Amino acid sequence: MKVVLIGAGNVATHLGKAIVGAGHHVLQVYSRTSASANRLACQLCCEGVSSFDDLSNEADLYIVSVKDDALETVVREVCRGREKATFVHTAGSMPMSVFDGCCEHYGVIYPMQTFSKEKPLDFREIPMFVEACDEDTAQQLETFAKQLSERVFRLSTAARRHLHLSAVFACNFVNHCYTIAGELLKEQGIPFDVMLPLIDETTRKVHILSPQEAQTGPAVRWDENVIQKHLALLADHPLYADIYKMMSQSIHGQG
Repeated sequence: MKVVLIGAGNVATHLGKAIVGAGHHVLQVYSRTSASANRLACQLCCEGVSSFDDLSNEADLYIVSVKDDALETVVREVCRGREKATFVHTAGSMPMSVFDGCCEHYGVIYPMQTFSKEKPLDFREIPMFVEACDEDTAQQLETFAKQLSERVFRLSTAARRHLHLSAVFACNFVNHCYTIAGELLKEQGIPFDVMLPLIDETTRKVHILSPQEAQTGPAVRWDENVIQKHLALLADHPLYADIYKMMSQSIHGQG
């Protein structure tokens, strides 16, 4: 399959490498800046472009991986004059309907993972969620996705939004908690890596227990003595204290 990537960020970088690894031909990478386009295009041995006027009309599939607030504008530009091709976006929280009226064959391929350009990933292990405008397109996208990942599911826009929300809690918010922990440790001259065995064990446990079953700490048993001492230590960090209180109340309420 001949593919054009619209976007050269974290998702497009990993997706592009997986597409090439699966034997498909990436014709072009588009980005607003030629430097970004050429950087990824060099890795994929294809052409980098920074103008919609230079986009190829020869691709079978156009994959749009851009910021949510730019998606609708970019879709209109990419689809114009290429309405017979198939178009997808990769956003977790944006509807498939952004393509309505712009093309005939369209859908969503959402790889649910946290992506950083410099961190290699095995794309075969990444769950991918597919949605399409009709059954023929759905089968085409599903077949394509299964060449990249061993875990492919069909999912509606409404369900995908809830999936994305859950991912924010499981990934982004958890990572922010690591950031808070790191700042508190740094104030005491303690390196963050002392937390890594604890983080790793917590992660391993939810492979065999439900997160609720794996939960430990003072909030579960509502140990007010410990909780109040912790809040006192956060006197100079009122926002962190509020987070601590809300998280503790939520954890205890789940018990």
